[in-house]
Amino acid sequence: MNNKLAIDGGERVRKEPFASWPIYGDLELELLKEVLESGKWGGAGGAGKPNYSPKLPEMERKFAELQGSRYAVSVVNGTVAITVALQAAGLKPGDEVIVPPYTFIATASAALAYGIIPVFADIEEDTLLIDPERIEPLITPKTKAIIAVHIAGAPANMTRLKEIAAKHSLALIEDAAQAVGATWEGQGVGAIGDAGTFSLQSSKNLNAGEGGILTTNSAELWENAWSICNVGRVPNGGWYQHDRFGQNYRMTEFQAAVVLAQMTRLEEQMRTREKNASLLNGLLSQIPGLRLLKQDARITRHAYHLYMFKLDSAFAEQADKNEFIKRVNAEGIPLAAGYIPLNRNISILEMTEMWTGQKREYDCPVCERLCAKEALWLGQNVLLSDDKAMHDVAEAIEKVVRSF
Repeated sequence: MNNKLAIDGGERVRKEPFASWPIYGDLELELLKEVLESGKWGGAGGAGKPNYSPKLPEMERKFAELQGSRYAVSVVNGTVAITVALQAAGLKPGDEVIVPPYTFIATASAALAYGIIPVFADIEEDTLLIDPERIEPLITPKTKAIIAVHIAGAPANMTRLKEIAAKHSLALIEDAAQAVGATWEGQGVGAIGDAGTFSLQSSKNLNAGEGGILTTNSAELWENAWSICNVGRVPNGGWYQHDRFGQNYRMTEFQAAVVLAQMTRLEEQMRTREKNASLLNGLLSQIPGLRLLKQDARITRHAYHLYMFKLDSAFAEQADKNEFIKRVNAEGIPLAAGYIPLNRNISILEMTEMWTGQKREYDCPVCERLCAKEALWLGQNVLLSDDKAMHDVAEAIEKVVRSF
């Protein structure tokens, strides 16, 4: 191994690019052309040509089948999907929902957009997922739901979360934005709680540029969600029959066409990510100063939207996380710092104060320490590369570890 760091003028470990994203081919072009020529471009109305089969109903059906849910509703993005799921589950402005602080801001901002107040429960040290044992002390008469976030594609402890939700009569929403294809005890995420929400944003493993999906096994919740997304219409009702208050949150036929094409590659891509994640686990586990995340045996499939690992707590005291990332990046590896704690996010705290009239503080020391000093990411496209790429990742990281 060449021990001179690239950041100091040495030869960098990785010289080739990693797998590009998005991946597309002739099928996307063919289905998009069908939509273009059909005359039916939007998510509602317009008969199109007589022999044209609309893409949105087909995509929703196939997505529901993929996750093992009875119903799916397409929406404009994953953020809106969370807001709609909370509304459809009966939450009202002023209600509270318990969420983890280690997640994309949308988990909290989607609630606040409707006046629902996020309350932060700290995460587990070894998984970075919401800690179920931190939830019950936070429950008050205003608490109406829990959002389980399947970070990086690893399902949260849905068995325990369902027990807590049932005990306290709370809705359980799964934020599965990063977890398409993931399973817990053989059951697809998004079909375990009351509702699941998925993102089709351009970085996601199933990509339409933008877009989202809401899944559920409840006919009532599906009808509520469908109505909310379709300006208050009711299924099989009249065009100007708006029995509920709703908005236009519909996707387009173009996006549905892209999703249908992307779904044909999903299984093969998942297997590639799983294989490379396993290889990386073996390589990184041999490097002192690093700690792999724990994977619950009940996770029967990890979606690997991200590959996450940590600096060991003792090593993190001598190696500044940001400097570590800078040195690894210089070796040609796109290592990233990941999230900042949402319980300290100024916009979330200001919006909470606006809705409640009170300043609130949330103590999440595990999340705050891991964000500041230990948690590290690689993106899903890295895991779509070849075996050599995984060895390069490990070599570069080991080289940097030895430099401290």
